Amino acid sequence: MTTEKNPKAGLGALLTPDNCALILIDHQPFQFAGLRSHDSQTIINNVVGLAKAAKVFAVPTLLTTVIESKGGLLLKQLQDVFPDQQPLDRTWINAWEDKNVIDWVKKTGKNKIVIAALWSEICLAMPAIQAAGEGYEVYVVTDASGGVSLEGHEMAIQRMIQAGVVPITWMVFGSELQRDWARTDSVPELAQSLIDHSGNVGTSLLWEWQLLATAPDATPKV
Repeated sequence: MTTEKNPKAGLGALLTPDNCALILIDHQPFQFAGLRSHDSQTIINNVVGLAKAAKVFAVPTLLTTVIESKGGLLLKQLQDVFPDQQPLDRTWINAWEDKNVIDWVKKTGKNKIVIAALWSEICLAMPAIQAAGEGYEVYVVTDASGGVSLEGHEMAIQRMIQAGVVPITWMVFGSELQRDWARTDSVPELAQSLIDHSGNVGTSLLWEWQLLATAPDATPKV
């Protein structure tokens, strides 16, 4: 029996509000124009849902763009989640080579870094692979990221997995942070995010609330 600890297994491998930081990279018009692995509306929906979950649990979140003057402003729906944050504008294609990004990560004190980006094969893969090589535990949100082709996106995910990066999806992020429905302080905001961004899950949740609201002597709780 081995006594070596696998950092990608066990309770410690799961995300919590206190052990991670989120970086959202280059969700800008130029990148959306080249997006072909997903439809744009799906990525917009998912990255905004991801950002809202981070805000609910006060996860440190960095918004960053590349050459904003040429590639366009950050997606408005995403900016609206963090209206007071000025996105960090870079010239580096690889965000992990920008000293300002590294300084921000170090300031958070977090070792688990969650990343979503456009495009997957470039602006997601480069920082994820480098950060993993420097000892960070990196999680990439595959359905809040996208590439210039389906093959480009899929090859990027495979390449990152080979480098030790962990793929997750946007609803996994919020679910791991919530972890226990008895933590009622965060439930209303998280539930509203699910209603707004999770399709059938959201409509089913609304239906349950309606049933609770009309049940005799029932006090709706979330």
